[in-house]
Amino acid sequence: MAIQYLFPTALWKSHLNDAALLAELAASSHQLALDDAAGRRWSRAQNYRGYTSYASLNDLPVRDPAFASLARWLQRQATTFAVAAHLDLDGRKPRLDSLWVNILKPGGGHSGHIHPHSIISGTLYVEVPAGAGNIRFEDPRLPMLMHAPPRSADAPAESRNFFHIEPAAGDLLLWESWLRHEVMPSAAKSERVSISFNFA
Repeated sequence: MAIQYLFPTALWKSHLNDAALLAELAASSHQLALDDAAGRRWSRAQNYRGYTSYASLNDLPVRDPAFASLARWLQRQATTFAVAAHLDLDGRKPRLDSLWVNILKPGGGHSGHIHPHSIISGTLYVEVPAGAGNIRFEDPRLPMLMHAPPRSADAPAESRNFFHIEPAAGDLLLWESWLRHEVMPSAAKSERVSISFNFA
């Protein structure tokens, strides 16, 4: 007798081992939050607890050398992930389509969502104070489980309905863009800074 697990969901985890670049990204992110009035307005209108450049700036790698360096590193990571996940891109590499800054204040979170019109999405964690909210990934089969019993407390990651990751500064996560995820509310006493992105 044997059990085989079907339909795995790939999650790539890496780490940016460049303290100087992380510090530059943190400084640039905080400066954006001061300078980007359109982003602050959008964040307020959407009840985003903090600041995001998601809807206001789409050229960060052109504006700032730190983001340009990050974009080059992310390109290598996404290309390797695409191969590891067996994505058939017809001979091309994933293309960085968008990149934005998120600064979440204490108590802030981000409700469950996906990233349409992309193939790979992800987040680099720049500043993560103690108590900052985890990222939670949702089993994509959840709407079809209906009467399925809950999983046992000792279930391995691939058998759970939800999977939480407590990131640290420098951590990178990549996943296929259809995977629903959310940021749990932060109990930290200071802001959490991250940079999210999509590859098409």
